Amino acid sequence: MTASVSSPREFTLSDFDFELPTELIAQHPAAERSGSRLLDGSSPALVDRIFKALPGLLNPGDLLVFNDTKVVKARIFGEKSTGGKLELLIERVLPGHQVVAHMKVSKKPLVGGKMFMMGGAHNGGFDATLLGRWPDENGQLFHLQLSDEPHALMEKHGHVPLPPYIEHTDTAEDAQRYQTVFARAPGAVAAPTAALHFDEALLAALEARGVKRASVTLHVGAGTFQPVKTENIAEHTMHSEWYEVPEATQKAIADCKARGGQVVAVGTTTVRTLESWAKFGQASGDTQIFITPGFEFKVVDRLITNFHLPKSTLMMLVSAFAGYEHIMGLYRHAIAKQYRFFSYGDAMLLTRTPQL
Repeated sequence: MTASVSSPREFTLSDFDFELPTELIAQHPAAERSGSRLLDGSSPALVDRIFKALPGLLNPGDLLVFNDTKVVKARIFGEKSTGGKLELLIERVLPGHQVVAHMKVSKKPLVGGKMFMMGGAHNGGFDATLLGRWPDENGQLFHLQLSDEPHALMEKHGHVPLPPYIEHTDTAEDAQRYQTVFARAPGAVAAPTAALHFDEALLAALEARGVKRASVTLHVGAGTFQPVKTENIAEHTMHSEWYEVPEATQKAIADCKARGGQVVAVGTTTVRTLESWAKFGQASGDTQIFITPGFEFKVVDRLITNFHLPKSTLMMLVSAFAGYEHIMGLYRHAIAKQYRFFSYGDAMLLTRTPQL
């Protein structure tokens, strides 16, 4: 007589829901980057810590991997030739002064239609001409031709693209704090928020501890805030984001594994980058990887991450990484202890649950 084997649980969207008091959604960053709270969930015994305690939680020879993307001032206001107001959120820069963007407007302009951003090119701003939809004629994004170099235009005329749950307009504080201290590669419209907790003093303390450091790039898109609308999560279509895993980082990971160290991903964007590289064998390109419970992780051993939105793909990712029941317990604890949530909120440290 053979023993029966239970089939893995089939998760639905509702499994990743939870009640979050509105007052726990952080509207501003902590006074000090590394002064935010850190919920140590790397073992069943949950411990409340301060983020600057991180060096003592890692071992010499471990490897921290950061996402070095830089948030650009991608939100820009303008109007159509008819006078109707509009807002662009530039998602991706293409060659030839072309971009891909989200557009908020009461009535979409026709292909070939010109938009006058920040007054238009003749009034100190710039012009944008609609070339069509992206990535195809049924795409949700828009393909635009700008009258000048996009990055320069965004820096001069744009606003920090704060997440939809942050209720204030962007300020000088946001321009500094919604950006990591090591941001290098312009292209993100949302920050890799787990990395916002690191300051120069903490990075120095980690180096003194013997913790190594490497970087990947994933340009975080606005799709990271896209809600999952299907109860059957397998029916959800993930957004696409561009990533790169440099050769130096590939070597650093191999060396870390060889010496018995642990690869510690800073943020879910780093997880998506490293696991895309491992799963598909491509060091750069676009990824739509969707990590849900049952996913087989090949690179990341530990994860530093902020607290995520209910029913989000990121809740599914952390549940896949550390175990669904453990994650839900962490979130119950965080709410009870009034941790601060989302982009400007606190963080937690997780260890990968072995696959059964």
